[in-house]
Amino acid sequence: MFRRLILATLFAAGAAHAELPEPVAALLQTKHIPQDAIGVVVMQGDAAIVSHNANLSMQPASTMKLFTTMTGLEQLGPIFRGRTELRSSASVVKGVLQGDLYLRGGADVDFNEDVLAHMLQELRNQGIDTIQGDIVLDRELFQPARPDSNAPPFDEYPWAYYNVIPDALLINTNLLKIELRSADGKLALAMMPAMDDVAIASDMKLTDAACASWQNTWRAPDVLSQDGKLTVQLHGSFPRNCTAAISVNALDRHDYLARLMLATWKRLGGKLNGVVREAGAIPAAVATATTIATTTAATAAATPPNARLLADHVSRALPEVLRDINKQSDNVLARTLFLSLGSLEADPLLGSHPITLSSGETTASHADLVIRAWLLRHNINDQGLVLENGSGLSRLERATASQMAGVLQAGLHSQWMPEFLSSLPIAATDGTMRRRLKDSPAAAHARLKTGSLKGVIAVAGYVPDANGQLCVVVAMINHEQVANGAGSAVLDSLIDWVSRYRIP
Repeated sequence: MFRRLILATLFAAGAAHAELPEPVAALLQTKHIPQDAIGVVVMQGDAAIVSHNANLSMQPASTMKLFTTMTGLEQLGPIFRGRTELRSSASVVKGVLQGDLYLRGGADVDFNEDVLAHMLQELRNQGIDTIQGDIVLDRELFQPARPDSNAPPFDEYPWAYYNVIPDALLINTNLLKIELRSADGKLALAMMPAMDDVAIASDMKLTDAACASWQNTWRAPDVLSQDGKLTVQLHGSFPRNCTAAISVNALDRHDYLARLMLATWKRLGGKLNGVVREAGAIPAAVATATTIATTTAATAAATPPNARLLADHVSRALPEVLRDINKQSDNVLARTLFLSLGSLEADPLLGSHPITLSSGETTASHADLVIRAWLLRHNINDQGLVLENGSGLSRLERATASQMAGVLQAGLHSQWMPEFLSSLPIAATDGTMRRRLKDSPAAAHARLKTGSLKGVIAVAGYVPDANGQLCVVVAMINHEQVANGAGSAVLDSLIDWVSRYRIP
């Protein structure tokens, strides 16, 4: 605690070594990026080697994931796993489940079509062939249960994976995989997974463009509804004699899961006499967009407390998920972990149990409180910190270089330090750092989380110096001139400088 208080005092005093290393300053000037647009902290042990704009609140882009993953690891623990359950309080008589079946979401990041098929097969193995009641989709672990409702698109690519907004019962990350093949003047389409009354069509024109550039004319698909059936309509053009594939977030998530569940249950020989509906209030947009009988009731109770477990699935343990979050900079997984921090807490016997939110509190607002409490326990000042979804895919989120450095220092002193370090990309080796710093001493040694948005570039992690001493390195640039590799070149020059640094 004493060393962290010293660290806080150094930053608060606007400590020495405020000037940037000469190679970094020179490159900033060459790239026309002003020095007041960059915040830098380099720490070796408790000593500040560089502290420039350390307390300036800046957009951190995906380096914000370090706040979420480090807090998640210490709050939820390394054995935390998300969970999906099939439950019912109804009896089974001659193969008929006499009431409702509940599919309860528990932030299971590995929930996919294969898992769903396996869980439904377990029902068939127990002798259940007919569900007399409804299938109720319980997303109530997160509040609101549908965080995507009325959320404005982040950018012009709402169909892209990185823009998917998670819920507690997200399956396949709501993506449709579409394969396109053109031959003999015809375009053939295939869509996976198969869903009940969902088809795919196209008005795409065949052209003589290069196959590699087919996405240049891609336009977001539409979903057409008629007589209870949905058609995913593709637009744009497609090269002749070309094969390609793309995954898109096109269907409403209720439609996606309801129709996938119906198709899977039918394929396994099961029958449903009721409908598929949501637990809790159903957004009006879902009720009007869905044309099969999946939302006939305006509300449905969440899973009853006395409902017995019929089948379940648990995700990978948290350290494995952290590697995907940080190495690949996965926004969906990061946002799911952020919401898990606001809805679950560690349990020595069960791994975790739900948190009861206070009146008016949302899962995201509680996650904000959890992260701030963790920071304060580690004597990291939260002034200037702004959290929205914990992934950095946000124009609202803010952090300072000194706060980020505090998180990294805490990571070094955590009992889960090996798990945290192993989640970070390795320079010139893997993840988002695999193509960077190949000719630097940092290659294969530095572990760094990257971040980028339009007008934002950032990096944060650990870099061994010339003596092999591990340094904490944080740098963020907020300026329009970071585009086209200019910003990453500046940050790489800092990392390379640290890797060659020797204490005078």
